Amino acid sequence: MARLIKVKKGLDIPLDGRPSGRVDVVAPASVGIVPDDFEGHVWKCAVKEGDEVAVGSTLLFDKATSRIRIVSPLAGKVREVRRGERRKILAVVVEAGPSSVKPVSYNLELSAEAVRETLLASGIWALMRQRPFDIVPDPDSEPRDIFVSAFDSAPLAAPLIDGSMLPFIEKGLEVLKAVSGKKPYIATRAAHPYEFANGVNLNVEGPHPAGNVGVQIAAVAPVNKGETVWALDVVTVARIGKLYTDGIPSWKALVALTGPELADPHMIQTIVGSDLHQLLPEAVLDDASLRVISGNVLTGKKVDPRSGFLRYPYRQITVIREGDNADEFMGWASLSPSKFSTKRTFPAFLKGLAKPFPFDARIKGGRRAMILSGEFDKVFPFDIYPEFLLRAVNAGDVDRMEKLGIYEVAPEDFALPEFVDTSKHELQPMIRRALDDLRADS
Repeated sequence: MARLIKVKKGLDIPLDGRPSGRVDVVAPASVGIVPDDFEGHVWKCAVKEGDEVAVGSTLLFDKATSRIRIVSPLAGKVREVRRGERRKILAVVVEAGPSSVKPVSYNLELSAEAVRETLLASGIWALMRQRPFDIVPDPDSEPRDIFVSAFDSAPLAAPLIDGSMLPFIEKGLEVLKAVSGKKPYIATRAAHPYEFANGVNLNVEGPHPAGNVGVQIAAVAPVNKGETVWALDVVTVARIGKLYTDGIPSWKALVALTGPELADPHMIQTIVGSDLHQLLPEAVLDDASLRVISGNVLTGKKVDPRSGFLRYPYRQITVIREGDNADEFMGWASLSPSKFSTKRTFPAFLKGLAKPFPFDARIKGGRRAMILSGEFDKVFPFDIYPEFLLRAVNAGDVDRMEKLGIYEVAPEDFALPEFVDTSKHELQPMIRRALDDLRADS
């Protein structure tokens, strides 16, 4: 029987622009893999411009061990290795086309060591994350548990599971069980539960961030210093199942094209890392006043719609207005019901007036010292004092950070506190830097 987890703290942001059920299929002319999406490792390029690649050919590998690989989701030719300052690799761009490179074959034995090496060789390993530190797992790490989140509670996120995926998810859970020796935990929405024979089923109810795997881990067995937990989404589990069923992983991505500035939000079936200009309407490409985000509005990355790519975790694109030329009558002093506030500043919180809002990218406030107001606690469902943890992070106090639960959290867990923050601090980068520093010193 599934265990029920009730998340009481959080916030569902009423953003306008939810996608319809229509699915368009887009075969991209090129894809771009961005190494910055895969935290915790220094990546070296395995290809050069002009090289032919097959699906599954290695594009990037970890400098320290060379065992962790990021592979091409598309067959064709390497069009560009895009570099920045000090020759840092910004993206590897592959153009679709014929390739004489032979497809990669994999060892599909279900022994623990064989599964580990196959996940590394196939590139699927890079799609997993490790707690603590929220990085791509160390190849030699031994997980205490494996957690799978099978739903996304972020603003405008689409469902992650459809019926055709179920056999592959079941197979993927079996493969993960072979690595750790015990069933992975898999969390689904309590309102739409699924039962998996090869997983420990969790039914989760509550507002965002109920879909964050960190919240699910904290509700079952929080991560302590010295422990390692692997985390992944159900789409990655289905890729593992596809690999062990058909001998090849699938690099398809079902993407929700969302946001208040789209005339027709809908779903798109494409490929991991797809170039964005093929996925977006022409009206969005030509409007400089719009912000295109690969991901959701809380944790996604701002991208150039003409030269950018679909970024990890490859499941959502959001378009909102920048708001830099907004001219509102009376500004914050207005009592307009079309304004949103978590502080009951505007009348929209009243029952019957709540509706989706066309949020833009403005922070609507000035930066100031952190105020201990308790506002983070209302949207932060961990057994942690977030404001005290953030103060310890600011002070660089490692002992205090450890006592206050730094090993349990990831930057995404502070996205809602960042949204409601009166002082307008960039909390997610603060946590990212703290985790990187702790890892470097460990």
